[in-house]
Amino acid sequence: MKYSLKTLIDQIGPGHMPSTAYDTSWAARLLGIDAALGHGALEWISEHQLPDGSWGAEVPFYFHDRVICTLAAMIALTYSGRRQTDQKQIFRGLEALERIVSGATQGLRSDPNGVTVGFEMIVPTLIADAEKLGIIKGVGDSILGRLAQLRAKKLASIQGRMINKNLTAAFSAEMAGMDGQHMLDVDHLLEANGSVAHSPSASAYFALYVKKHEPATMDYLHRVVSPDGGLPNVAPFDVFETAWALWNLSSIPGFKMIENLKPHLEFLEKALEPKGGVGFAAEYSVRDSDDTGLVLDTLLRYGRESNIECLVAYEEPSYFRCYELEANPSLSANIHVLGALRQAGFDRQHPSVQKILDFLQQAKGDNPYWMDKWHSSPYYPTAHAIMACAGYANDLVEESVQWLLSSQNPEGAWGISVPTVEETAYAIQALRMWNEVSAPVATGSLKSGAQWLEDHFEDPYPPLWIGKCLYAPSLVIRSAAISALAGVN
Repeated sequence: MKYSLKTLIDQIGPGHMPSTAYDTSWAARLLGIDAALGHGALEWISEHQLPDGSWGAEVPFYFHDRVICTLAAMIALTYSGRRQTDQKQIFRGLEALERIVSGATQGLRSDPNGVTVGFEMIVPTLIADAEKLGIIKGVGDSILGRLAQLRAKKLASIQGRMINKNLTAAFSAEMAGMDGQHMLDVDHLLEANGSVAHSPSASAYFALYVKKHEPATMDYLHRVVSPDGGLPNVAPFDVFETAWALWNLSSIPGFKMIENLKPHLEFLEKALEPKGGVGFAAEYSVRDSDDTGLVLDTLLRYGRESNIECLVAYEEPSYFRCYELEANPSLSANIHVLGALRQAGFDRQHPSVQKILDFLQQAKGDNPYWMDKWHSSPYYPTAHAIMACAGYANDLVEESVQWLLSSQNPEGAWGISVPTVEETAYAIQALRMWNEVSAPVATGSLKSGAQWLEDHFEDPYPPLWIGKCLYAPSLVIRSAAISALAGVN
């Protein structure tokens, strides 16, 4: 294998993620108070404009990602750019934004699972900045203008609750803009590491407009900036990276590297709180059922005793919520809670298990697959649902297995937009599990998929995960690919 298990295990840590245009654009605004950080970020923005003039993920083309990244990048270049080339890039960005928005009505109004985090809250503040700078004019009754109404509605829902580090809204603190800073509980907003919710963009906003040049926040930004001058969508995300990587590796037949995993398992055990569970990072104040469910599932897979009762805090009448005050439930969070309950020995007839199965059945509707608000591809939640249900609730996922088989491309890969290592790995993991515990799968499908994965193992990973923009947790993706290859070859 081109990449050893030991090397991957040794690299598990605070979180591996390429820089994103959105978060880097916020850091570029800091040029006036931190020349080194701002200049590096500005250079990154200048070098990463896409061929069509926009910013964001080149693949897949994702309306929300392109809109928010392009707006943020143009504003950063206007604030900090002084070169003639910067003005040309802004002009090309504006043309691209107009093309995207003119064809985005359906894309921006479709399934709420596709909306990037805080989109309807952040975009109106970016529009206000862009109008003030003279970049754009008169959005009025356009789709972008109408987002301001959605922002007002959302703000009304949290009226009377100051935004502090214990609320998910802190992750999108920049949505307060210049007119809503009264909503921020400034003295209780920063995490112990100096960040605002482990978000580089929210932290840059805080250091620029709320508490200018806050030393703890500037130190945080300097710690998480990448060598290329860019910044990731979230940092650190140590629990997320550790749990997902170990969960992927646990499905490798005959996996024998438990001693190498001991520090990582102990880290997850320490991070997991008996009542609240855990969040995507050990020092992040907000807990959620997605990370809690998968951490519990992972620990149980490796023979560690865990208190499954901490999931009770997330149980609603018809599903398990991911976060408090969420606008819509997460399918993958419920799938991961289901996996944890199964690992803990819960019978299929247990009320909590039945609740999730019924919720997933209703959410799927007439489709053979699931979509989720944390990932842009149906292969991620669908593969995880198959792995949670194989040999346990086969009836829920039988047609999903057939959909996986029928959607494999002639070269052996999978991908909703283009063939990708990540989506192919998920499909192979799920089909292998189904083949082992439920029903035979044609060996040709698994072998051709594994061959394509082997041949393309070092391909770049398109950002498919949904945050405030699209992002790619690269080590998590690589662990899925290694798991898929090790299980077939």
